[in-house]
Amino acid sequence: KMNTFRIIIFYLLLFDAIAINALVWTNNKWYLENLGYFSDWFPLSKGWAFLYFALVLWVGYLTFF
Repeated sequence: KMNTFRIIIFYLLLFDAIAINALVWTNNKWYLENLGYFSDWFPLSKGWAFLYFALVLWVGYLTFF
């Protein structure tokens, strides 16, 4: 049962990391236009998005292998 919970959490984080990287590396104009005030406080950064993706992969590797 706990293993299923880990798998679900990992895939949710992986989906989130892929989505934010897709948003950062392709077109962040949508982010700036639709999330106005929020985008001022939390700007998108390619470096942090890549680091987040790498950390999610690392945690997944440590968890499952």
